[in-house]
Amino acid sequence: MTFGESIATCFKKYATVEGRASRSEYWWFLLFSMLIQVAARIVGGELAAGVVALVMLLPGVGVGGRRLHDIGRSAWWLLIGFLPLIGLIVLIYWFVQPSGGANKYGEGAAAPAAGS
Repeated sequence: MTFGESIATCFKKYATVEGRASRSEYWWFLLFSMLIQVAARIVGGELAAGVVALVMLLPGVGVGGRRLHDIGRSAWWLLIGFLPLIGLIVLIYWFVQPSGGANKYGEGAAAPAAGS
């Protein structure tokens, strides 16, 4: 999934945790969120950064939940992020895992060919 496709998909499904999200979809959206957050802080200060954070909250939770579904975990595992440091480390570990095959959340995306 490309950068633009990822952003479009995440905003189309902004409040949906049903289904699955590939690694590329999650990480491209995270990069976009961080870039927008930095730009808002530079251009508009703290208030603008706060507004951007609120706007990006639901799409971020949605794509995070779908990413966990992709590896066969419930979206409720996002709550582990509230544990200081350890929760963040566990979530990052799960988010970098390769997509699993078919699971109770649906069919996975086709795996890329070896060597590409």
